Formats: sequence, structure tokens, C-alpha cells
Amino acid sequence: MKDPESEVEELRAGVSCATVLENSAPPWRLDRAESSQRCLKYRRSAGEIVIVTHEGAGWWDPNSDAKGDVFGLVQHLEPRLNFGEVRKLLRPLAGVEPDFTPAIPTRDKSRALVPIAERWARRPRLRQRSNTWRYLRGRRLPEDVLFEAARCDVVREGPHGSAWFAHRDCAGAVIHVDVRGPTYTGSLTGGSKSLFVFPFDKKRRRYRFVLAEAPIDALSLAAFEYPREDTIYAATAGGMGPTTIEAIKAHLLSIKNLPNAQFDSATDANAAGDRYAARHEEFAQNIGVPFRRLRPAIEGQDWNDVLQSRRQIQ
Repeated sequence: MKDPESEVEELRAGVSCATVLENSAPPWRLDRAESSQRCLKYRRSAGEIVIVTHEGAGWWDPNSDAKGDVFGLVQHLEPRLNFGEVRKLLRPLAGVEPDFTPAIPTRDKSRALVPIAERWARRPRLRQRSNTWRYLRGRRLPEDVLFEAARCDVVREGPHGSAWFAHRDCAGAVIHVDVRGPTYTGSLTGGSKSLFVFPFDKKRRRYRFVLAEAPIDALSLAAFEYPREDTIYAATAGGMGPTTIEAIKAHLLSIKNLPNAQFDSATDANAAGDRYAARHEEFAQNIGVPFRRLRPAIEGQDWNDVLQSRRQIQ
């Protein structure tokens, strides 16, 4: 068996950060116009940028302080992966040269995607006893939380019993949709990810901001505390791109000067969740909002796992 330390060094030397980006899903593409021989600028969705340096051995993210080697890049893109899982992912990429694929041209207008807000508007609102309702009840979300989610229109019914979770901009327009269902996990193509926010009520001032990873986790934590009228329950739906970070900071700025302002990071009880929570704490410190880590009591699980465990015990 290969010595782990030797393998790590071989993978560092044998896998280019550009190769990792080009083989991600969805792939990153080279912006040739804004790249130089020493700094290769890769783009993915709107605002997502990674600069590859040191002939592929290093990278940095101009939208944050993140930087490092190829192992750090994989965990930056997939925070849920531990070091051993990163090694497994890098092994088949050893020795694979990047092809420096340029950005994909804008699709033909005749095949343009239907705007996210329009697709959202076409879906039914969440209804009691629908397939989506039964799916969410199967995740042990209580009816009072689902009724409130339906009232403030943060969840709609997708096909095949899936639930659509809205991300809105500051004006309230739906700009991204996260999808969870019995057979599918993902998001609608063409959106700009921000934050899932529950309840969505611009008129009420709430001084406590709770941030989870998945919308179902945010609703699960709300179920433990419901009804609580001082709290916004939000979710990033995975990683934090520039628009998500902007939305987090905007919420923190909105509560900064309120009495009893509080930012609670409710990410998963694992290494990835701890990394997310550390980033959240940085935001809180920079803006000046008191911070607290709400870590699920069950190691390796999330808030919906905890909710389901409690409901089964009861």
C-alpha cells in the first residue's frame, strides 16, 4: 500500500488546479481575455472566479481570502469532503493536463431558458395533502411550519413531489430555486443563488439571524423553536458564492444596530459545517454582530436528522 504522505505529495505535484476546475460539475471555463501566462482566470456562474497560479500548483479566490494548493481547492469547492475523500477524488486526475477550455458562448436566443421567476410563478403554491406536502411531512416538518411556509410563499410544489425553495433578491423577486425531493436534489438552471429565507416578511424587524446549510435544515430548526417572531431562518443551499455572501452581510447589517442582535450559525455537525461556521463567524466579527455556533447534537448529522430522531423517539 502506498504511503499516505508520499501519495499526498505526488498528488500535489501531479494534479493541476486547472484540471480540477475543468473536471468539476458544472465545469469552470478559462477566461482567456483576462488571463496571463502566470495567472489563469477561471469562471463558472455569475460572479464565481478562481485564479490559478504557480503553473497550476496554487490558486486563490478574489471574492474571499481563500487560497491554497490543490487539496485546499477541492475542499473550497466541496466543503463536505474530508481529506481522505479529497485524495480519492484527485487520484484519477493525476497526470491529466488541463485543456484550457474557454468560456462557453452565450446560448442561442431561440433556446433561451425561461426566467427563474416565471418558472416559479407557474408552480402551485404549497397545499395540504399534496405530494410535496407529504414529502415534507415525511421529513418530519410539522404542519404549523408548513402552513407558515405556504403563507409567506417560500416553498412551492415541483414535479414528482419535489419541493421548490425560493431565493429572493432585496426587492422580493425570486432569483434562484433550490430543489429537494424523493428522487432529486439540485437547483434550477440559470439562477443566481442568494439565500433561502423563512419567514419572508419585509415589514417585520427581526433581530436574530439563524443560518443553516439547507432549506429543510432551516425549517427543521424553526420547528424546534416555532413560533418565534424575533428570528429569520435562512439557508445557503450549500456553498457560498459572491451573491450569497452579499446577502448574508446585508442581513447582518440590517440587524447590527438592533437591541439583542444575534447571528447563529446552524451548519451541520461535521468538518465541512465547522468550516462554514468559521466563515460565518468572520462575517459577524467584521460587521460587529454577536455570534454563536448552533451545532447539531448528533455528530455527522444536520438539523433535519436531529428533528427526525426526536420525532421517532416521541
